Amino acid sequence: MKVDQKKWKKLFLFLMGFMITIHASGQTEEKMTVKGTITDATGEVVIGANITEKGTLNGTISDYDGNFTLSVARNAIIAISYIGYQTQEIIYQGQSVLNIKLLEDTELLDEVVVIGYGTVRKNDATGSVTAIKIDEKNKGVLVNPQDALAGKIAGVSVTSDGGRPGAKSTVRIRGGSSLSASNDPLIVIDGVIMGGSAADGLSNPLSTVNPNDIETFTVLKDASATAIYGSRASNGVIIITTKKGQSGKVKINYSGNVSVSTKRNTVDVLSADEYRDLITNKVNPTEGMLNALNLYPGVSTDWQDEILRTAVSTDHNLSAYGSVQDFMPYRVSVGYTNQAGIVKTSKFERYTGSISLTPSLLENHLTMNLNAKGVYIKNRFADTGAIGSAVSFDPTKPVRNNNNKFGGFYTWTNDYSPEGTRNPSSGTNPVSILEMKNDHSTVKSFIGNAQFDYKLHFLPDLRVNLNLAMDYTTSEGQNYDDPNAPLNYTEDDDKTGRNYLYNSTKDNKLLDLYAQYMKELPSILSRFDVMAGYSYQSYHSKSDNVAYYLSRRPENFGQNTDVREEFKETDSKYVLVSFFGRLNYTLMERYLLTFTLRDDASSRFSEDNRWGLFPSVALGWRMNEESFLKDVDPLSDLKLRLGWGITGQQDINQGDYPYMSFYRNGKGGAMYPKYDNNGNVTWVNVLAPTAANPDLKWEETTTYNVGLDYGFLGNRINGAVDFYFRKTKDLINAEVNVPAGTDFAEYVVSNIGSLENKGLEFSINAKPVVSRDWNWDIGFNIAYNKTKITELTYNDNSDSPGRRFESTGGDGGVRLKIHSVGYAPSSYYVYQQVYDNNGKPIEGMYVDRNGDGVISDKDLYQYKKPAADVLMGFNSKVSYKQWDLGFNGRVSLGNYNYNGTAANAALGSNEIFGNETLSNKPRSVLKTMFTQRQRLSDYYVQNASFLKIDNITIGYNAANLIAPGTNARIYATVQNPIIITKYDGLDPEVEGGNDREVYPRPLSFLLGININF
Repeated sequence: MKVDQKKWKKLFLFLMGFMITIHASGQTEEKMTVKGTITDATGEVVIGANITEKGTLNGTISDYDGNFTLSVARNAIIAISYIGYQTQEIIYQGQSVLNIKLLEDTELLDEVVVIGYGTVRKNDATGSVTAIKIDEKNKGVLVNPQDALAGKIAGVSVTSDGGRPGAKSTVRIRGGSSLSASNDPLIVIDGVIMGGSAADGLSNPLSTVNPNDIETFTVLKDASATAIYGSRASNGVIIITTKKGQSGKVKINYSGNVSVSTKRNTVDVLSADEYRDLITNKVNPTEGMLNALNLYPGVSTDWQDEILRTAVSTDHNLSAYGSVQDFMPYRVSVGYTNQAGIVKTSKFERYTGSISLTPSLLENHLTMNLNAKGVYIKNRFADTGAIGSAVSFDPTKPVRNNNNKFGGFYTWTNDYSPEGTRNPSSGTNPVSILEMKNDHSTVKSFIGNAQFDYKLHFLPDLRVNLNLAMDYTTSEGQNYDDPNAPLNYTEDDDKTGRNYLYNSTKDNKLLDLYAQYMKELPSILSRFDVMAGYSYQSYHSKSDNVAYYLSRRPENFGQNTDVREEFKETDSKYVLVSFFGRLNYTLMERYLLTFTLRDDASSRFSEDNRWGLFPSVALGWRMNEESFLKDVDPLSDLKLRLGWGITGQQDINQGDYPYMSFYRNGKGGAMYPKYDNNGNVTWVNVLAPTAANPDLKWEETTTYNVGLDYGFLGNRINGAVDFYFRKTKDLINAEVNVPAGTDFAEYVVSNIGSLENKGLEFSINAKPVVSRDWNWDIGFNIAYNKTKITELTYNDNSDSPGRRFESTGGDGGVRLKIHSVGYAPSSYYVYQQVYDNNGKPIEGMYVDRNGDGVISDKDLYQYKKPAADVLMGFNSKVSYKQWDLGFNGRVSLGNYNYNGTAANAALGSNEIFGNETLSNKPRSVLKTMFTQRQRLSDYYVQNASFLKIDNITIGYNAANLIAPGTNARIYATVQNPIIITKYDGLDPEVEGGNDREVYPRPLSFLLGININF
């Protein structure tokens, strides 16, 4: 992007002149010089505190000894502020020395946490609730909000969809509670409950939120915390609170960075010379194989290198916050992100803008929270099929051979000539897949809400809160395949390329209304908080798409010549209506009770099963307030928590009307010809009725939680321990086989069984060193989770091990996974490999597990699963004076991947020279020397445990860089630098565990700056 430096210089000079003018206007009155020192309650000096003359731009910051010098007018108000401390205001009376002690601000130190429909003092929380802020000094490369959670909270797993720009991340809180229904947590942004699905052309719905606008994440994990959200809280809740304005003068922040990303590694395949040697000397080549091998003597192509690149990305954010007089704090921000992917042609470009107003009126009886966020996203998607093709395409062939038929790209033809007929069963040149396809989208999104909180004048203990919110997203896109592209090339000049066009709109509206009554009763040492409310939310989605054949004729090259698929349009809506309530009761500041109840109705279920009631209760005991512990000086917090609750699930991934039948396009693109009076034909989609289950009802998850919060030495050491047990009944799954003739489909979505989760979580955070020059923060968390299916009911066969699903990939792929009673969901369903005395797998030889003397599907067994048994996260940050160094890391233990890249490779003649074309192999095939693919061998289900250092950051803080009172930080980050694993594949972190055609995660280097003025 070209920068107009003259414009920027003019703007800079204008701002500097404006500040000088304002500063000069305050000099008309005689100034006096005051010196002083800023300390905290322990006597330690506070470095970098802001000392300003209120109402002016006159200010400074405390140095590394806590000292400051400032010239102010007599009777001026001096304001002293620093993050984590209460702001102090002092009327200056002419003192030459002014020493100031700052007091800790308990709210800023996370003593108040956000929960559903309100906040609660952290000491009064009875559920498993964790709140974190994004560490601006140790956050790494951060494009999407959920990436900030990776490794930070015990029991929260975040797995990105490879290194794709703007990619989504799969978030799991304490594992999953469903099979085919959603396992995603509920996301709430500033009171707006988000929908679970993304608009077409938007891979990640949360990419519509700029991470730089986020203040805190609050994760609700157990049912006593989540049940207030009822029907959507079985998988936990993530509450995102964005930054708001604050009273005082205008403050401006700029943050920007530039990053360079490159491939970290590639799949280890045979080079061209090794491939020639393999065919010539290690297999029995046919004459045709040798002829194909020698078409381009001396050519050596690294196909992975051809499709990968070094990518440069940038991110810029500018925000301003302050207050209009004293009644309307505000914050406005704009952001620009341009993320280029390391796979050629992939790109993510985002423009964001947000505004937040938090006025207080009627003597603070009426407070408002007005938020608006807009985003404009442009995506260019790379076909990941090129990644698999780059592994298997013949390395002895050139990228281009200057043909006139296939866009100049080398393409396998039946007679091997550049202008011959394309071999329809051959692999496709991976570079052509990327460069002759243009798959792009444009997304516009708006998230906004207006929240009004009125404290009644005649009864100030009673508040009424109204929240009106909207989440609106519209997208349009095109997937264009050039008519000459080898991937879809046919000899029919008018029906070769493809032009697919689509539009999508998602509209989510929300109304929440609740009343809250809070009362202190000192006479009985009690405090209670009662809340009751009503919620209405509607989700409306529309989409349409059409695909055209493209012409290769010169006179109308690339034009839409014929409708390939009939125009398709969908319009769907579902509604949720809820009544909810909560009681918080505190006795003697140490005995705590929370009770919640929510009654939900979802239009996705029939009237007979529409309503679901979700209660929860939790108890807390602040043991450190008891007389026998109160005088234990090292102990600052010790709270026991007990919780029980029921949550529901209606996000079932089976459409909005699974209980009723309607007509839709037939499966498999079935069409019939329709002729007009002139004999012209139009192909029309076949319509077929959908399956229906009027008895479908809610999934219900019951959770038990026991937790202990602890803190020592003034909470310099703090953390929590939690044990939980969850049981989900009435599992929703589209795997029930119904008798022939009883419905319109073979499989119908039904409630088929139950599963259970149990686990243990532990977290600790500490400040081992706190001094004037040195500070050290460390954090560690670990979580163990075990998920097991306890019941499944299939109408076709109660003894069935389950319905197999998910392909191994490759030609003639077979089903890899299964849900079975007594095993984890999505277990691999494979044969048990037999090995020789040297530990080498014997091709085609498996254990006859049922002892019938025949190796068949009855010998398949459930072996391992993709989900980890143990997850750990750790972080550290050390600062010395103005320098800081930090890193974040994760450990995953017990997760297994199916190495699909290796499993789809073999050395037989048909594998190397199938369909008269050559294909390369990963070097791993030399370990087995299999001649035929053994895709269901458990040999390819491999331990993918890993230790990763996600990022390492070093920074330097410079005071008064631009003007007095300004701070700047320059930093450098390396992302994804260290991976320790025994896994043979490209990357051990694979969502779902099926490792094939995964977009590689890059190694990135970032240089950034953050300026506050």
